[in-house]
Amino acid sequence: MAEQKSGVQRKIQAFGSFLSSMVMPNIPIFIAWGFLTALFIPKGWMPNEGLASMVGPTIQYLIPIMIAFMGGKLVHDVRGGVVGAAATMGIIAAFEQPMLLGAMIIGPLTAWLMKKFDNAVQPRIRTGFEMLINNFSAGFLALGMMILSYLYLSKVIGWIMWVLGEGVKFLVHNHLLPLTSILIEPAKVLFLNNAINHGVLTPLGTIDKQELGRSILFTLESNPGPGLGILLAYLFFGKGTARATAPGAVIIHFLGGIHEIYFPYILMKPVLIIAAIAGGMTGVAYFSMVDFGLSSPAAPGSIIAYGLVTPKGDYIHMIIGVLLAALVSFVIGSLILKFSKDKEGADDLAAATAKMEENKGKKSSVAGALVKEDVTTDRVNVVEADSEDALLDKYATEDVNAHDYSNVKKVIFACDAGMGSSAMGAGMMRNKFKKAGINLDVTNTAINQLPSDVDLVITQKVLTDRAIKQAPNAIHISVDNFLNSPRYEELIENLKKYNQ
Repeated sequence: MAEQKSGVQRKIQAFGSFLSSMVMPNIPIFIAWGFLTALFIPKGWMPNEGLASMVGPTIQYLIPIMIAFMGGKLVHDVRGGVVGAAATMGIIAAFEQPMLLGAMIIGPLTAWLMKKFDNAVQPRIRTGFEMLINNFSAGFLALGMMILSYLYLSKVIGWIMWVLGEGVKFLVHNHLLPLTSILIEPAKVLFLNNAINHGVLTPLGTIDKQELGRSILFTLESNPGPGLGILLAYLFFGKGTARATAPGAVIIHFLGGIHEIYFPYILMKPVLIIAAIAGGMTGVAYFSMVDFGLSSPAAPGSIIAYGLVTPKGDYIHMIIGVLLAALVSFVIGSLILKFSKDKEGADDLAAATAKMEENKGKKSSVAGALVKEDVTTDRVNVVEADSEDALLDKYATEDVNAHDYSNVKKVIFACDAGMGSSAMGAGMMRNKFKKAGINLDVTNTAINQLPSDVDLVITQKVLTDRAIKQAPNAIHISVDNFLNSPRYEELIENLKKYNQ
């Protein structure tokens, strides 16, 4: 039962990651649109009728089409992105409000149909007819999906949007919106933060923003206050490594906006999720009371980003909401840390992954191996394993120094969204390689977008099984913390040895 539960949760996590992967790369467009709105609409900082004319087309056409393109590209590369973007025009034309949710459905669906067609037809195309058939098949599919989306799929998507919208209205009108923190805060710690924020709240918040000029939905997941309070509680009342690393984590979380940095601190003591929930509820309650909302998604969830997307005249409310959330989570977190009895090793960052696996319901023997040390998995073929758990069980205890690093040319840090913790890890590793005289390509990406030709992949342990499935021929290194792992020094020594 536990293995079944774990498998379901991994699938939910992977689906959420797919949703966020459509939206996250387009966040710069959301930010540009947010500034267009804040600056140039009649109630903005610098009203300008001409420049304000770009606000409507950007949210009505540009953002949905780009989301659809990214969704299609994830399914069937650029060809899938093109047909997905084209087909989305049907759903855009069917509605007056922005069709972000429709784009997230139509884009991948059309790309999937294109992929199935190509797999069935392309091997049978006669030489010389490839361009003709490929171009016309994509064109006809895009045309067909435009028409189908406008006439029929629009009714289904419209119903989904109505249900979601009514649900949000019910929560707002009955002052129940703070209760969403009961679901959001635990889900964040299970690495569903980007899926919740960019896969669900951003599309709904954008509709709100279009109607009201702001949306409180943009604040539900992104408020840095609850995480700040927990990290400050560790700073004052924590022990050992957790207390020593808390100051750096505060800077990365609060100023850098990388919320993933505080998840292990909660997983060391899962009861701290109460502090996160209470802090989140406090922030949402205050924002609801003063009718506060952001003008666009705050990505990353940094206090700096919050300041940039806060509507004119609302900065005091923004600061109070964040500080109240931090204060409540700090007080509750401090009480928990000060008066709870720690078991041996419970306050050690090295134990956080074991807590993570336990919290996620994973009962395999991998959990025990992951607690002991970071892991390097060998080059494997996923189809040879009976299950993901069996795959990791089989390779997780391999000797780190036994691998052939002579052919490693490309190193990739992979995280759920490919823009937060993995970016920090890649930057840190580039500096280490430079000091060690190692000339290798080090980048970061989302797990869903791992290229097949990558030689070495570094992920957090909870995500390693998905990385192996995505890039089965690479060497995989699992770490507890992207910024601090003993495996990095071993990797550098091995790379130097083999390159010499």
